[in-house]
Amino acid sequence: MSEFDTPPQRSISGALIGVVALALLLAIGGLAWTYALSNKIIKQEAAIKAADDENAKLKTELQETNARLKANSAELGQSLGLTQKQLEAKTQEVMAREQVDSRRLETAAKEAQQQISAVSNQVSDVKTDVGGVKTDVAKTQSDLATAVTQLTSMQGDISGHTSLIARNHDELELLKHKGDRNYYEFTLVKGQKKPVGTVSLELKKADAKKSQFTLVVYSDDKSYEKKNRNLNEPLQFYAGKDPSLYEVVVNSVSAKNTVTGYLSVPKSAPVPPAVN
Repeated sequence: MSEFDTPPQRSISGALIGVVALALLLAIGGLAWTYALSNKIIKQEAAIKAADDENAKLKTELQETNARLKANSAELGQSLGLTQKQLEAKTQEVMAREQVDSRRLETAAKEAQQQISAVSNQVSDVKTDVGGVKTDVAKTQSDLATAVTQLTSMQGDISGHTSLIARNHDELELLKHKGDRNYYEFTLVKGQKKPVGTVSLELKKADAKKSQFTLVVYSDDKSYEKKNRNLNEPLQFYAGKDPSLYEVVVNSVSAKNTVTGYLSVPKSAPVPPAVN
């Protein structure tokens, strides 16, 4: 297989990925805060309604009391042995107590309304902040999409399928966030057979001067030798119960018989068991 000339590309900073993660966390936090504040508003509105109902009830009772006192003032005076002046004084005393209760309820209602106004202002501020976060996330996603389009496409060694490849760790992070496939990074030393994802890889030869290598892929009780291959070349094979296209890409060959790269597998492919 002939070498593929790879045009120089600008390395994408890993900081961009951090911005995406931070923006998403801020958006989720802002939405959770908005939900909590909205629940608080609903509770405060319920408290105000209850206070208003109680206030109306007390006013009705006060009016009924006044009517009864006036209608039966003479009878009360006789049965209690009170003079008209004493009877009026008792009436005023009852009315004063009713007014105190009414003012207390009105004060409580005003305080509740002030709390609701304060909470409403906080909700408005949160909505503004969330809107700003959404704008930042949209811009970051746009930047990410632009960066992905700058990645290199290479033709695979068996299917003729053209793959979008990463030539370094930063570009691989971009491919991971693109979300089309799963990726497993690896470092192999000559003679070492190492599990990577659900397959195993063994480095047979590494030539740093020519930037070439030979490795063997072990998958589904089969082995595939990839001999004298070049850097950043998609080395393809099919694996799985329903055969899917897997790809190995080696990004560097060192003078110490070591190579580094990654394995790319479909999203539907099995995942390796978790290590306890």
